[in-house]
Amino acid sequence: MTWKPNVTVAAVIEHERRFLLVKEKIAGKHVYNQPAGHLEEGETLVEAVTREVLEETACHFEPHALVAIQLWRHPHNGITFLRFGFCGQITHHDPTRPLDPDIVATGWFERHEIDTMRNQLRSPLVWESIVAYESGHRIPLDILQTFFEPGSHPKL
Repeated sequence: MTWKPNVTVAAVIEHERRFLLVKEKIAGKHVYNQPAGHLEEGETLVEAVTREVLEETACHFEPHALVAIQLWRHPHNGITFLRFGFCGQITHHDPTRPLDPDIVATGWFERHEIDTMRNQLRSPLVWESIVAYESGHRIPLDILQTFFEPGSHPKL
């Protein structure tokens, strides 16, 4: 059997000392997460995080840097995730755009509020991404390189 981690992206979005989180329903339970999701075939990591933020928050996101690259194994189901955490800014919001069906709500939370709800976070990666962001971790986006064969990128 071949082992492959799930490649995911997430956005740490801060504005006026508050962080944007989504409340989502996963396996019948409400949890909080950064706007995040899986890398889809043919996408770059930047395209994936931009798409996920739009789908989960109806906000257009401009990534500026990576704040964390995280490898985590879920303790209950053993699924492994390779997560690329980006920071950046919202450029505008489209209030007419529907959110992904699993998204219950979006909201802006101060760090101390997120700290008090750590047992409601989807994974420890949510908190650790905020810590990395606040610690000033910034990896330039030009470190990311994508090599697709000409004509193989479905979005071209």
